[in-house]
Amino acid sequence: MSEPPPISFSTRATEFVNRIGASVLVLLVALAFDLVYVTNAALDEIGRRFVDFGLFPGIFAMAGCALWARRRAAVAGMTGALVLVGFTLVTRYFGIPAYSSVLANLSVTEVVAGVEMVYFAARRARSGVAFCVVSSLVVATLVAVFGRFPGDRISGPSIVQTIVFGALLLVAAVLTGVVGRPRPTRTRSSEEGARVLRRINDLAIGQWPLLIMLGLSLIVEISQAYDASVRSVPILFCSILAGVAAILSRRDAAKGALAVAGLILLAGVVMPFLQLGHLYRPGTAIPPVQVVAGLGVVVNLVRATPLPKAWSRIVALSVAVAVSTLLNFERPGFRLLTDPETIGLLVVVASLLLGIAIATGLFLRSRDSERQQVVKAAVSDAQTSERMALARELHDVVAHHVTGIVVQAQAARMMGEKNPQLAFEAMGRIEDAGVEALAAMRRLVRSMRGDAPAGSGEFSEQATTDLAADLRRLVESGNNSVPTTLRLDLPPDLPHEVGRSALRLVQESLTNIGKHAADATEALVHAEVLAGELHLRVADDGREPARRPAGGSGGYGLVGMRERVALLHGRLSAGRGPDGGWRVEAWLPLEPNGETNE
Repeated sequence: MSEPPPISFSTRATEFVNRIGASVLVLLVALAFDLVYVTNAALDEIGRRFVDFGLFPGIFAMAGCALWARRRAAVAGMTGALVLVGFTLVTRYFGIPAYSSVLANLSVTEVVAGVEMVYFAARRARSGVAFCVVSSLVVATLVAVFGRFPGDRISGPSIVQTIVFGALLLVAAVLTGVVGRPRPTRTRSSEEGARVLRRINDLAIGQWPLLIMLGLSLIVEISQAYDASVRSVPILFCSILAGVAAILSRRDAAKGALAVAGLILLAGVVMPFLQLGHLYRPGTAIPPVQVVAGLGVVVNLVRATPLPKAWSRIVALSVAVAVSTLLNFERPGFRLLTDPETIGLLVVVASLLLGIAIATGLFLRSRDSERQQVVKAAVSDAQTSERMALARELHDVVAHHVTGIVVQAQAARMMGEKNPQLAFEAMGRIEDAGVEALAAMRRLVRSMRGDAPAGSGEFSEQATTDLAADLRRLVESGNNSVPTTLRLDLPPDLPHEVGRSALRLVQESLTNIGKHAADATEALVHAEVLAGELHLRVADDGREPARRPAGGSGGYGLVGMRERVALLHGRLSAGRGPDGGWRVEAWLPLEPNGETNE
């Protein structure tokens, strides 16, 4: 018995990767790199020896959270955010030097672990929980980037690189996780969650410029506030609340404006006690996020509310900005700004920004109004078109069957006394016509209720495949009580809309013959294709009626026929023939040279 061939190294490596997972392999590679790099840094002659080994607890803790996220994504993600923040405080307290990788002041293992925790949260946690976990990890990352070294030790290029690469890694991890999410059966709770997500999505998509500006200003404010350490937390909290209020003001602009004004005023009053005014200069001594939030809420207020009604909120917001500026523009403490030139300059700048916000709001308000008018006009046109289609179908189909019932009933009444057998046969035809009329009415009701498209029915559906067979069936039904001769020369591949309209034209013409053609003994239906057009001719040998037609005349038959022909850019002719009978002729182009709106 021969021995099995030896397993190659590549096969074993593939099996190992499949067993532990690609995410674990990447994490292990990053951890090995950090072990070598940090050990080398701890043993070199630069700086204090062995102090770099203080980075290992945070690195191993983040790696452990990333492995934990494979089973408990939400808990592991929140724990990872706490580890980042806590270890940042440890490095600042003990003076442990941090080294940078893709992101400033973060090791390779911490970056890889954070990306994996975002990925597993986006893939496995519920949408709201995943949003909280990812947001916590983002905030913790910003804390680590700007907190492990003083702000002046981080260069501008490093900040730009961190923002760009951090955003790319975040988007890639979230998108990859969302694409890989399982699709569970929709339940009531999942539908409510989906509704909430749709609202959040609507707010985000409709205000993406404001979200970008708030995000950038938040990064700037965090970098400014690090020098003040814990003292800046209340102001940073007010700024975050102001940003949230500005975003939510899209739904209730009046309350949003008052909320932002109150937060700006609160931060302006508290800031002198914390001696933070100098941190937000140059400018108006107002935190950047609050400035952007104030402008955003003015835009939403003017966009949603007529300008005369919005002035009171705009004035309240302006007063809050003015008080905060006067209290905090000078050096820390309760020193009011009194320089007339500086006050004048600030008034000009504030007025310019306020004017830009108001102009933007008016522009968006005008655009929203135009969009509503366009949508309203489109809806009105669609409703009118649908009503016309239903009216034509009601007249052409139902009226055709009802006319046959009336004609057959009149014939049965006149012939019943002389020949009861004829009356009995007419009753059968009346029953058949009534059943067909009832079926047509049901089709129209389904169409009006949205269960079937307008104009759909047995005739219109078959007309797309064989118009000749449908015309023969229409004539054989005999609802018009006049013997009818068919002359057909039709190809088998007529366009759907042409065949449907042709069938309706012939149907309406035969209905008119039964109603209006007095003493008619014969009718002719001639259909052929000539020079790229379908030529229809329906004629009878009757004379002009001297009495009211059966069922009365609604006057909409020719109107409906002209509408159908006009939709196909064809031609219609109707009138008395040379022999005294009535003749209807139509020419329908076979090429699609216009819209059809059935």
